[in-house]
Parts: sequence; structure tokens; C-alpha cells
Amino acid sequence: MLENIVEQILMVVIPVCEIFGIIVVAVSAVSAFIKYVEALFGKKGSDIKFQLASGLALSLEFKMAAEILKTVLIREFSELMVLGAVIALRALLTFLIHFEMKQIEHK
Repeated sequence: MLENIVEQILMVVIPVCEIFGIIVVAVSAVSAFIKYVEALFGKKGSDIKFQLASGLALSLEFKMAAEILKTVLIREFSELMVLGAVIALRALLTFLIHFEMKQIEHK
């Protein structure tokens, strides 16, 4: 009974987390593009790469949250292996983005 309730809740929460991640990427990309175009026309220049990388990192955190929640729904070991690989890749991407952000900060 409780397992079914948790499963139904997760079937809503997981896609919502993934949609939040998609929205963050879209907003970050559009914002970065607008700032890039403004910089081309001589208006105030800002650190576009840092802002975009920050948005991408936040998006990956939302996507990672969805993947972690999916672990509750796993029924077979093969699903766990695939999910583990996805989580590892997203964690690696997050690490690389944070590394790049630190490099940008030092410049």
C-alpha cells in the first residue's frame, strides 16, 4: 500500500524535476545569448560564460535529483546499472562545469 503511494508520488515528482532542469537550461541559454548580443553592440559586458555554466550546473542538479529519486523505483539489477551510469555521467559533467567555473573566476 505505502509502496504504491510512494510510486504514484514519484511518478509526478520525477518529471517535474526533469522539467525544472530543462527550463533552467533554456532560460540560461536565452539569457546568455541576449547578453552576448548586447556585448556585441558595445553595451555593458558581463561574464557570459560563467552565467551560462552556472545555469547548466543548476540544471544538472535538478536532473540528478530526478535520477536519484528513480532509484526508489528500480526493480532489476540491470536497471540499477543503467541508472548508475547515468548518475555517474551527470556527476562528471557537473564536476567539469564547476571546474570550468573556477577557472573563469580566477581569470
